[in-house]
Amino acid sequence: MSFLEKVKMYDLTQPLSHLTPPWPTYEPLQIKFFKRLAPNGANGQLITTSNHVGTHLDGELHFCTNGRDIASLPLDFLVGPGVVVDISDIAEDYGIYTPKDIMERADVREGDILIIHTGYHHYAWDQPNADEIKYMIKHPGPTMEFAEWCIKMKIKWIGVDCGSADHPMNTKIREWMPNQAKEADKYLKEKYGKGLDEFFPASHYQLMHIKLFPYGIIHAENLGGDIDKLLNKRTVIGCFPWRFVGGESSICRIVAFHEE
Repeated sequence: MSFLEKVKMYDLTQPLSHLTPPWPTYEPLQIKFFKRLAPNGANGQLITTSNHVGTHLDGELHFCTNGRDIASLPLDFLVGPGVVVDISDIAEDYGIYTPKDIMERADVREGDILIIHTGYHHYAWDQPNADEIKYMIKHPGPTMEFAEWCIKMKIKWIGVDCGSADHPMNTKIREWMPNQAKEADKYLKEKYGKGLDEFFPASHYQLMHIKLFPYGIIHAENLGGDIDKLLNKRTVIGCFPWRFVGGESSICRIVAFHEE
């Protein structure tokens, strides 16, 4: 039996288009033809984009001055055993998830690639229930406890099916969208008895980036595609960015190689 007969490939990548929203304030993907079949005999396109549009891998260099660029990431780092953990049953606008939420739902092992399924990919631009505000501004996220757990577990890299691996209100979005910040603060105080300043003090700012990237624990954002077909399953996961010398991040394709 051949490899392809034993293994089914699942594409965990969001489609990429000029309609794909970038992370807030970043440059979107812009495309134009610089030549066409008539009269040039070939089609050719020119693209302008930031590295943070659609499914993409945040590299160490994105937040860490002495971090590795994308070209420096070896294949045995990008591809390896991992697990897709479904927390959609507890995911809600501005929600908080914890290591316990992850561990009690799937078999997560030291050194894994960890894919977190919040279910918010159903609000991505290409979905019937598309909602850019919900997808980018209201998705759930973790606290410092989670980042410290990732270090302890030696997680290789993380993938999320929403706009950021950080809670949106632990990013610049908190300043840019004050109405949603008030809404989030109210939700957290009603549910947990403490608000944004207590969950995310200044010293914890963008903890999933600033705390983890110096340890080489980076993450991919905006996953989608076939992710719903692998919930709470262990599999082999591969992330394929450009071999990008000097790249702080990269648009990428993410594939699960699953033995049926």
